[in-house]
Amino acid sequence: MNCTFRCMNFLAHAYLSFEHPQILVGNMISDFVKGAAKDRYANDVRQGIMLHRNIDEYTDNHPATKNAKEIFRPYYRLYSGAIIDILYDHFLANDAELFTEASLKIFTRSVYTALEDQSAHLPERFVPVLAYMSAEDWLFHYRYTSGMQKSLRGLIRRAAYLSESDTAYQLFLDNYNALEGYYHEFFPDVKQFAKQRFNELLG
Repeated sequence: MNCTFRCMNFLAHAYLSFEHPQILVGNMISDFVKGAAKDRYANDVRQGIMLHRNIDEYTDNHPATKNAKEIFRPYYRLYSGAIIDILYDHFLANDAELFTEASLKIFTRSVYTALEDQSAHLPERFVPVLAYMSAEDWLFHYRYTSGMQKSLRGLIRRAAYLSESDTAYQLFLDNYNALEGYYHEFFPDVKQFAKQRFNELLG
């Protein structure tokens, strides 16, 4: 999917960059870099772009994701995958094995700082996104259902054929426990996959 659909599930891609600054840049900007344009970037940034694309493909094909999509598919069809991407970030932000509220805050600030320090590698279209992301601390606010409501509204605003996000938000609330279960089925697998690809890409 291109950035019209995706580009709001930033927390997982930041976390799955394994604290490597240029991999982080590539992982975060991938949806803003089309096709062969990735070859213009420094090697480690390019590997981060590839890692992002590998993670997206793995996520789409994971059985837990396919099951989670079915909750939203009758109402949002092809957009159901993008909705699940966003909601996975909520459950990641609340994963007690990975973050406390305090450590999530530290992590999110470190992500913004690392991206700002690597600003020479950022596509022009990503620069204002980063400014808003940092100023409003999007990554931290994924922790809250209100943050998810705002993210879902943002997704629908960018969607060509959808006009409302209230149904998606209510489905999220009504199916919260099931969706959290799908996240816990999925995330250890994608973390293992991403770490393996990270090691392969850095050779």
